[in-house]
Amino acid sequence: MDPRHLCVDERLLGTCVYCGREPDTRDHVPSKVFLDNPLPDNIPVVEACAACNQGFSLDEEYLACLLECVLCGTVDTEVLHRDKVKHILAEKPLLAARLRESRRTMEDGCVTWMPDEDRVRNVVLKLARGYAAYELSLPQLDDPLRVLVAPVLCMAEAELDEFERAGAGELRAWPEIGSRAFLRACGAKPYPNQNGHWVRVQGDRYRYCVDQHGGVLVRIVIAEYLACSVEWE
Repeated sequence: MDPRHLCVDERLLGTCVYCGREPDTRDHVPSKVFLDNPLPDNIPVVEACAACNQGFSLDEEYLACLLECVLCGTVDTEVLHRDKVKHILAEKPLLAARLRESRRTMEDGCVTWMPDEDRVRNVVLKLARGYAAYELSLPQLDDPLRVLVAPVLCMAEAELDEFERAGAGELRAWPEIGSRAFLRACGAKPYPNQNGHWVRVQGDRYRYCVDQHGGVLVRIVIAEYLACSVEWE
């Protein structure tokens, strides 16, 4: 059973899930730049207008490249592991230069990276809105209550435990009948790679979960390094 075509809410068809305009493209959530080849066959897909779809591309490239550089400790393409990032940085020297400038060596010798927080937030919020539509049939959500982004290794133990639990073992609100989240609340597993509330899109590269408990909470982990949380009331 293909989760991309499972229980599609008719109200979501013919509408860009990000802005509400008429869609003319389909958007993968996450963008393929966050995943390695061969791509999985269960990438969530939503309808989007070309302006929204293309409008996030540069920021998504930036975040994917930044994460790879942080994980490898350098912008040197000879050292990087991901072929997609190597190709992007080879084709875009200005992006490589910006990332190189964001790398700081502290007095104690430790290396830190200074991300463009607006670009990171833009991507995380876009991803969260896509999952709210895909999982809960909730397109075009307003500004969220909070957006949190942090490296997993920088999170306190209790904070990380709460993040990873993703509502496990608690009484949750039941999502709308027919949504993918509803199937999981009933005990069904619409995804072969589902682990509890988490949906693992690709190995250690990308996973997410969507929780509804008095509001909407989307959690994302990219490359098992970056933890992201977006919450709506």
